[in-house]
Amino acid sequence: METKYIFVTGGVVSSLGKGIISSSLANLLIARGFRVTIQKFDPYINIDPGTLNPYEHGECYVTVDGHEADLDLGHYERFTNIRTTRANNVTTGRIYQSVIDKERRGDYLGKTVQIVPHITDEIKRKVKQLGNTGKFDFVITEIGGVVGDIESLPFLEAVRQLRWELGRDSVCIHLTYVPFIAAAKELKTKPTQHSVKQLQQLGIQPDVLVLRTEHHIDGDMRRKIALFCNVSPDDVVQSIDAPSIYEVPVKMHEQGLDNIVLKLTGTPSDGEPHMAPWLNFLEKMHNASGKVTIGLVGKYVELQDAYKSINEALFQAATYEDRKLDLRFIHSEKLDESNVGEQLGGMDGVIIAPGFGHRGIEGKFVALKWCREHDVPTFGICLGMQCMVIEYARNVMGLAGANSTEMDTKTPYNVIDLMEEQKSISDMGGTMRLGAFDCDLREGSLAAEAYGSDRVSERHRHRFEFNGQYRSRFEAAGMQCVGENPATGLVEVVEVSGKRWYLGTQYHPEYSSTVLSPNPLFLSFVAAAIKYSGEKEKEKV
Repeated sequence: METKYIFVTGGVVSSLGKGIISSSLANLLIARGFRVTIQKFDPYINIDPGTLNPYEHGECYVTVDGHEADLDLGHYERFTNIRTTRANNVTTGRIYQSVIDKERRGDYLGKTVQIVPHITDEIKRKVKQLGNTGKFDFVITEIGGVVGDIESLPFLEAVRQLRWELGRDSVCIHLTYVPFIAAAKELKTKPTQHSVKQLQQLGIQPDVLVLRTEHHIDGDMRRKIALFCNVSPDDVVQSIDAPSIYEVPVKMHEQGLDNIVLKLTGTPSDGEPHMAPWLNFLEKMHNASGKVTIGLVGKYVELQDAYKSINEALFQAATYEDRKLDLRFIHSEKLDESNVGEQLGGMDGVIIAPGFGHRGIEGKFVALKWCREHDVPTFGICLGMQCMVIEYARNVMGLAGANSTEMDTKTPYNVIDLMEEQKSISDMGGTMRLGAFDCDLREGSLAAEAYGSDRVSERHRHRFEFNGQYRSRFEAAGMQCVGENPATGLVEVVEVSGKRWYLGTQYHPEYSSTVLSPNPLFLSFVAAAIKYSGEKEKEKV
């Protein structure tokens, strides 16, 4: 079949959940046996979110091919079990960079380079790039931002052109907000009507409306919206707040969103989507009998989207272990010797979060020392693993002043140091070790047992590394280097034997954790935390 293109736009306000709706639709189409991929077009001029502050943008997600991407790609992968690449996330910056590079090479033969057709042509090329591979039946394209934003105009103009070119092989789904005015006790449809009119003024008629709401929208109101927006009443779907984002695919299927798209694109499909594994996860989520309390120590805890993939990986693992996740965010800047016992004493397990820079770093050292001495299951990720190494060097090996050269260029013991190939690089963007790399695990190690394999491939995002010159000293002192890159020998995983669960990874295992394939390390960590919780309960008796 010809590739079908589905465009998802947003109106009224941002953060309505275009990524969740896109992921849910992809989930349903995949469950029907179709080959599906999703891409996100972000209107900001940054080349990628790699240099953006998490307070600005939330988590920076990393694809297998080393592209720093929008956090929505994490949702795409968690909902679909597909692996995204740089082709799945495009920014205005990348579009303009590509066009300017072509202009400098003389590709436009001296013509004046303009928004239309040159920028829009480049956007259209990126939209169709995945479809032209012949690997996909559906390409879902989410347009970031809100209709009416100046930044989104070139993307929407490209969508307008593609709608004409693709005809029935394309569908536009518009997600809008239907607010409830508490004083009047009424839902209001005008914002949706105005949003659709803005879209129509740009030459785009939506085929499907998804109405984000906190209250049920009855049939009469949906028919009213359909009438004013030139949309069939059957193609107006409501998206009511759900207790979990993982329930949204089921809610969308109940209202026939997947059937609507198949009808509009003329795509035949028999029967119902095969959702048994997904429904099994939801059943476990709803019926979880106990809870597990995990503390996440980091410096961006005010903005939980900064650790989105970790949060979701923990939630998935807890669900499969028949537990509800009680995730506590602990600000590393506010953690010290005087309050660490009070802050961490009730935790069944502790995650030391990734990050960059020295802010909040001492609080992480304090947390790690306390967890190690009290034998609490502890998981360090990226900078968290590096902090494990530094704390161990200082407090177990007696290397006073040990540090990372990221924090202290004059440290007497540079147990974490800049990678050799990074020392001549001054640019910040896209210059770290990025993407998936192989890691060989020592037989019999905690990590190897968790994975059930002695070789894995996980994603990285960092500049600094464990300094191999200290490796033998660490192993002699009890911190084992049980994972290494087979090509470079760089240390990827450390663990302390004799502890309940004390392990750090230089890579980011959370990026590869999905609903249907939770990451084995998170499963192992959460299982250890549950076991520790049970031991504490027995001690009370």
